[in-house]
Amino acid sequence: MKERLIKIQSLLNDTEAALVTGDISITYLTGFPHSEGYVLVTKKNCSLLVDFRYIEAAENTVTHMSVVSFTNPFDKINEILVNDGVENLIIETDAVTLSTYEDYKKNIKANVVCDDKLSKLISELRIVKSSIEVEKLKTAQKIAEEAYLEVLNFIKVGVTEKEIAARLEYLMKLKGAEKVAFDLITVTGKKTSLPHGVPSDNKVQSGDFITFDIGAVYDSYHSDMTRTVAIGSICDKQREIYDIVLKAHYTGLEAVRAGVSGFDVDKASRDVIREAGYGECFGHSTGHGVGLEIHEAPYASMKSKDILKAGMTLTVEPGIYLPGQFGVRIEDTVLVTENGYETFASMPKELIIL
Repeated sequence: MKERLIKIQSLLNDTEAALVTGDISITYLTGFPHSEGYVLVTKKNCSLLVDFRYIEAAENTVTHMSVVSFTNPFDKINEILVNDGVENLIIETDAVTLSTYEDYKKNIKANVVCDDKLSKLISELRIVKSSIEVEKLKTAQKIAEEAYLEVLNFIKVGVTEKEIAARLEYLMKLKGAEKVAFDLITVTGKKTSLPHGVPSDNKVQSGDFITFDIGAVYDSYHSDMTRTVAIGSICDKQREIYDIVLKAHYTGLEAVRAGVSGFDVDKASRDVIREAGYGECFGHSTGHGVGLEIHEAPYASMKSKDILKAGMTLTVEPGIYLPGQFGVRIEDTVLVTENGYETFASMPKELIIL
C-alpha cells in the first residue's frame, strides 16, 4: 500500500495534492474499509482523515500513513494544505458529484482541480492484482466453494430458493466471509432463464435446473462463480444446452492470456453459442474483472477494448437463456498469466444431477 501512495505522489509537483474520496479507493490505499473519510496525499505527507467514530480502529489498522481525526474535515484538509505549501488540489473525479465539487470549491483553500488523472492512475493500479490481493481472492473463492458443497447436500425437492440463498449466506459467514459478494442468485426451473433472477418462495422440483451465481467477500475482496445443477433427471434439450455452454466456457478460458483483448475472449465463447444456433439467447457480456468490486475492469464483451495483462482477473461466464423454459450459465474467475490463465475455482463443471 505504501508503494501505491508513492505512485500517487509521483503524479504531483511540490504545490499539488491529491484528495481521494471514493470508498473503494480509500480501502485500496489504506486497507481500512471506510465510507466517510478522506485520503490526502501531498509530496511531503500521506494522511487518512477520519472522524471520532473511526479513529481508534483506523489507528490500529493503518500503519503506513498518518491517521488524523477531524471534527470539520475542511478545517483539517486546509491545515495540511497550508502546512505543505499546496496551491492546487486534484480530486478523484469519478467519485465526486457536482454538488460535492461545488462544496469543495467553496470550502477548500486551494484551487480545486477537476482533472481525471488521479482517477485514471488509481484505476490503472487496481486493475493488476498484487500477490497479496490474489491470495485474498483465492480465499474468498475457497469460502464460497465450501459453502456451495455443503448446500448441495441440503438441496431436495420442496426446498425454496430463498432457503437455499439463506443457507449459503450463513455458511459463507460461518467459514470466514465478511458478507456475500452480491445478492446471491439461487433460482430454479423456468426462472433459470433469467440471468439475474431473484430467489423467491418457489420450490425445487424434480427435473429442474438450479442456477447458483454466488460469491463471498474476504478482507474486502470478492469471489464470483456460477454453476448449474439438475434435480432428479433432465431432458435431452437440457443436456444439449448444458453441453454447448460448457464448451463455450472452456473455449473462452482457452482464449485468455496476456496480450489478448477482452473482445477476443468474448468472441471465443460467443462464437460457440452462435454456431450452435443460440446466439440470440446469449445477451450479456462474457466476463469482467473481480477484486475490491464484484464488477470492475477489465471487461470481456462485444464492445471491449481492454487488453489483458498478467495479474488481471477475469470471469468467463457464457450462458444460454430460453425464455419460459430454462437457462444455463457456467462461470469461473481466473487470473491472467503471460501464457494463459490460472483459475481460482476448483469445483467441477461437468453436470451434477442431484
